[in-house]
Amino acid sequence: MRKEDCFYLGKIAKKFSFKGEVLIYLDTDEPELYENMESVFVECGNNLVPFFIENSSLHKNDFLRVRFEDMNSEEDADAVMGNAVYLPLTMLPKLSGNKFYFHEVIGFEVEDKRLGVVGVIQSINDSSAQPLFEVLQGDTEILIPMIDHFLVEIDRKNKKVKMDLPEGLIEMYL
Repeated sequence: MRKEDCFYLGKIAKKFSFKGEVLIYLDTDEPELYENMESVFVECGNNLVPFFIENSSLHKNDFLRVRFEDMNSEEDADAVMGNAVYLPLTMLPKLSGNKFYFHEVIGFEVEDKRLGVVGVIQSINDSSAQPLFEVLQGDTEILIPMIDHFLVEIDRKNKKVKMDLPEGLIEMYL
């Protein structure tokens, strides 16, 4: 499995018992969706390795307590501690309306109600307090805050993100 075909679910955060159980921190708003999985991909070095789950249960809201097959000791658990956990993109629940996954809108055009097509989304910067669309118009990079009331429509069919941006936001880049 290639990393590009997967989404980040979380990371193995702590050991839970001396019998190899671990707690996976789930980086999601809906941890209950991931309670009964059969397997996950664990990043080991530069590879994604399938790990099969014997049993799992939610633990303190954001954690999944997991017992992996063939992991029976603290030493086994230590070997994967801190590793990232991934699932195939096909396991993401489908979103509709104006809800979207960040990876889903890469390559979409941003269209402003007033100015028309602004550019194409190259990536999303979510390292700051406010996530930003990184939009390319020719050679110019434009950063657009991903604020709900700027967002008019996610048009998946035509690959467009329609927005109502405040006057001056785009102009300051041009």
